[in-house]
Amino acid sequence: MTVIIKSMTDPCPKLHDLRRALTSWQPSWHSWQHDERRLGLGVPVIDAVLGGGLLLGAVHELSSARPRDHGALAGFAAALAALINANKDGRQIVWIQHDFAAVEAGHLYDLCGLPLSSLVVVQVPRVIDALWALEETLKCRAVAAVVAEIAEEGSIDLTATRRLSLAARDGGGLGLLLRHRPAATSSASATRWEVASASGACDAFGGLGHTTFTLSLVKNRYGPCGRWLLSWDPHERAFVPPALSLGVAETARDRSARALSARAA
Repeated sequence: MTVIIKSMTDPCPKLHDLRRALTSWQPSWHSWQHDERRLGLGVPVIDAVLGGGLLLGAVHELSSARPRDHGALAGFAAALAALINANKDGRQIVWIQHDFAAVEAGHLYDLCGLPLSSLVVVQVPRVIDALWALEETLKCRAVAAVVAEIAEEGSIDLTATRRLSLAARDGGGLGLLLRHRPAATSSASATRWEVASASGACDAFGGLGHTTFTLSLVKNRYGPCGRWLLSWDPHERAFVPPALSLGVAETARDRSARALSARAA
């Protein structure tokens, strides 16, 4: 289902479509003790750093490490949404995107195993509309996860992230705030991640293998940070660590020089 909102100040009745949709969904689960609930990624080394997994009833920020990584950013968010949807509790996944974000990164096309029937796409013209839709949706207990793409820098400050965090605490779901560029300002989010695309292993026939990400946890309010290489299996809806499931070291700054020296030798 796609809900299109013209503007917060537009008197068109489409403004109320999202609110009506949220109030019509009926969750098939009991209220959560959201402070004690986490979404485990299924990778012990990462879940241990996160204290058991991503905190639910909270907002987490994901950003592209480079402009070319917008696809990886959306893919990792879709994988997390598919992972939480695998619980099969009947709740919806809401994906919010404002117009400029769609122009810069393209529309969502790879669901990473997320059933289309569980996805509601909300298209809005401006960042302020996306933030309004995100806050309202985070409050709804019939929503398992909310993803919002923000392309413009400086559009979200500390006050805005505090409001979003309070809304997520009330709703109990997973809030994912996608930034096309790493944020330089303070934030009330529980974690901050930088996502980059990475080369993955080929499949058994020499074709494309699993989608692979380089994940950098740059902020963690409840523990240490880290950097890992991780793949996603959309059929099993599970993260797959590489053969050597160790943290990824920072790239050496003199790597090119050393490589040239080795070739010359």
